[in-house]
Amino acid sequence: MSGQVYPPPPPAMVPQPQPHGQVAANNWAGNDANTLLVVATLITTLTYQLGCSVPGGYWQDTLAADGKQKPHEAGDPIMRDKHPQRYWVFMAASWMGFLASMMMTLSLLVRLPVDSRQVRWSFAVAYSSLVLTFIVSQAKTHISIDIVIWLVTVVFLWLMISVRPDHRERILRFFCCNREK
Repeated sequence: MSGQVYPPPPPAMVPQPQPHGQVAANNWAGNDANTLLVVATLITTLTYQLGCSVPGGYWQDTLAADGKQKPHEAGDPIMRDKHPQRYWVFMAASWMGFLASMMMTLSLLVRLPVDSRQVRWSFAVAYSSLVLTFIVSQAKTHISIDIVIWLVTVVFLWLMISVRPDHRERILRFFCCNREK
């Protein structure tokens, strides 16, 4: 028995990942579902964190109404009291991005095709909502300009991920690189 050599065991069968749906020629830069799941998870994490940590911080003290200053309680967001419109746009953008990225995650987990409208639309909304939360948190422009920038970002992203690659190249050249010689 000591001199017998047993044949090595056969290699274990490793299950191959199943395809994630049909990817059309318009696959927006060759992204696969796993890449988009990572992106959706990162956007979900960022938007959740943004919703929990409002720019400007939170009041550390409680101030009763005295006629001179607006009252507040410890733990309330400062941005909500000093810039209420900006605060509500910030919170709406944060939650919109969170919900859109969660929808994108669930869509990919149930194996919707990467090129489906639901996946593309949720990506465009989630990503552009991050842009809006950043712009609103800076408090340098009028709130209506911030919303217009968000709308332009959604439309631009939607165009970039929805059109065929050859048309995408022409659109990019037209808007940013129109240097025909």
